[in-house]
Amino acid sequence: MDLRSKSAIVGVGQYGISAAPGMSHMEIMGHAVKAALAEAGLTLQDVDGLFTTNMSNLLPGLSVGEYLGLQPRFTDATNYGGSAFVAFLQSATVAIETGLCDVALICYGSNQRSAAGRLVSPVEPQPYEAPYHPRNPIGAYALATSRHMYQYGTTREDLASVAVSMRKWAELNPEATMRDPITLEEVLAARPVADPLTVRDCCLVTDGGGAVVLVSAEKAREMSKTPIYVRGFGVAHTHKSIMEMPDLTVSPAALSGARAFAMSGLAPQDIDVVQLYDAFTINAILFMEDLGFCEKGQGGKLFRDGLTAPGGTIPVNTNGGGLSCTHPGMYGIFTIIEAVRQLRGEGGERQVADCATAVVHGNGGTLASQATGVLALEA
Repeated sequence: MDLRSKSAIVGVGQYGISAAPGMSHMEIMGHAVKAALAEAGLTLQDVDGLFTTNMSNLLPGLSVGEYLGLQPRFTDATNYGGSAFVAFLQSATVAIETGLCDVALICYGSNQRSAAGRLVSPVEPQPYEAPYHPRNPIGAYALATSRHMYQYGTTREDLASVAVSMRKWAELNPEATMRDPITLEEVLAARPVADPLTVRDCCLVTDGGGAVVLVSAEKAREMSKTPIYVRGFGVAHTHKSIMEMPDLTVSPAALSGARAFAMSGLAPQDIDVVQLYDAFTINAILFMEDLGFCEKGQGGKLFRDGLTAPGGTIPVNTNGGGLSCTHPGMYGIFTIIEAVRQLRGEGGERQVADCATAVVHGNGGTLASQATGVLALEA
């Protein structure tokens, strides 16, 4: 089955991406859903496909469906972690193309910041790691960071350059949580959390909700909003425990990215913007390498040389990413929202000129689950 450009995004919305005090995760999500459907010119009565998960409900598909008053014909509530929402581009496209649903809604909400960082999702002990009492997930990412530094000579300055690059984009984004300029020296001197990572190497803790509406490519051409076509997608996972990761310097993005590019008919050199799940600074370096934007071991140089920052040749995380814009427990859906805005030319001061193609990439667990999407203005 040829699934290239068989679906298109016709509406996106986000809400409370810094803080939404006094609101539940469902209420935050509901506002984002309302905004996305309004942009698409649709209502909840039109939605017959639900694609959702979160960190608060044991049965998120049922809970979200009930809250929104939906009785969908197709539901996918698979929890891959933060990559789930990019992975839903795959299952939503399949559902639309096979007639299992006509209007697919991808949605998420979290009040993690207002709830003082507490999430009610159960913590499942990792049998290989638990005896060492690690502080995860940061301990796992610190382990991968240390290995990359050892194997490829990646430096603390390279990692800090990722944080600085994201902050430069956030300075241009009025919705970003942290917009004050930050220097390389300030990142390096920030409070250590897990060697070699400091607090500025770590994502934010915020509230926030997001929603994305997809329909068939044919239906999208009849709607008023500029359709953004899903040219390709790929999903992969190789482990759950960081102790079982085959290679600490190669994530499953190498698999998901190759699949997405193959379906799309495009290559990394054809991409105008990249939106990555930057839970930690090492993520951005690994994913740029694994997705093929540079050779393995050269990811840090992309950020250090300013190629990913405003004015660079390969803009990365133009909203500020999880490091400076928002990170409400799961960030994946916001990669899609920002890519769509860039492709439509709605980026405001941060708009990338002549933006026609984008990669969105989600990460779940400890570099475990990866999902890649290729979006484009042209089918």
